[in-house]
Amino acid sequence: MAFEIPTQKYSGAIKTVTIGKGANAITLGGETSYPFYVFEGPMPNKPRIAMEIWDRDPGEDWAGPVYETIKDVAGDPVAWAQKCIKEFGAEAIALILNSTDPNGDNASAEAAAATAKKVADAIDVPLIVYGTSNVEKDQEVLPAVAEACADKNIVMGPVQDKNYKKIGAAALAYGHTVSANSPIDVNLAKQLNILLGQLGVKDAQILVDPTTGGLGYGMEYSYSVMERDRMAALTQEDDKLQLPILNYVGQEVWKVKECKQSNAEAPQLGDQAKRGILMEAITAVDLLLAGSDLLIMRHPESVKMVKSVIQELAG
Repeated sequence: MAFEIPTQKYSGAIKTVTIGKGANAITLGGETSYPFYVFEGPMPNKPRIAMEIWDRDPGEDWAGPVYETIKDVAGDPVAWAQKCIKEFGAEAIALILNSTDPNGDNASAEAAAATAKKVADAIDVPLIVYGTSNVEKDQEVLPAVAEACADKNIVMGPVQDKNYKKIGAAALAYGHTVSANSPIDVNLAKQLNILLGQLGVKDAQILVDPTTGGLGYGMEYSYSVMERDRMAALTQEDDKLQLPILNYVGQEVWKVKECKQSNAEAPQLGDQAKRGILMEAITAVDLLLAGSDLLIMRHPESVKMVKSVIQELAG
């Protein structure tokens, strides 16, 4: 007698969110079962990978092995974005407006918006634009970005409970999607989605950014929170959690000492490039298994590895 895999039927489903415009727009979500449980329900839209770029040269802020891959274009966000798409196969671009950090260059909202528009006009894949998580500065910068990129359906974030009104209103006015960021807590994630809904932002314009921990640095907690999110969405029909999840992986992984220490500084850890690439890839795959729909990553070799896993699991 042939073996039949026991299956479960789920009463809920993940809603879809489309980002970008044109032939290369991406639809996220749509799952009717747990991640990659394709034997229980369809996964119509496989997870996607965006690659991270900055609006300034990251220099020593980035670990050597990952900086080496983009050093020829690091001072030009447009060229950097195009390299990620043409050479590394990025399915979306995540522009980090690092120059706007009040504790750093403190660039103006107008300058940031101009950079975002240049990148948006130069690429044909969806654009994600992230600020620096400074509540006051982001609510000044991101509305300006929303206006400059009015016809692009970009993703803006991180939107937090202290600045969702201004950024959410800008998303509504100019037809964009928001990335709702909460500090690794299911109830706080749900509450922010409710607040955005009360503002008028539709579910089709919201991605959930639950905050991401890197391998060995809180990833297990991130995993458990995302798992609970998906359980509530699929088995308890919690419609405010039935939204696609975005994870900002690259930043969390490549900032830790195991990735930043050189071979000379930490020979006992093995080759720096290999350990960094594997830490990013393993973190990304773990988060995919927890329910991630969109990953923001840095190293092209990590991206290649994770793409092959997605293809193997999603078919």
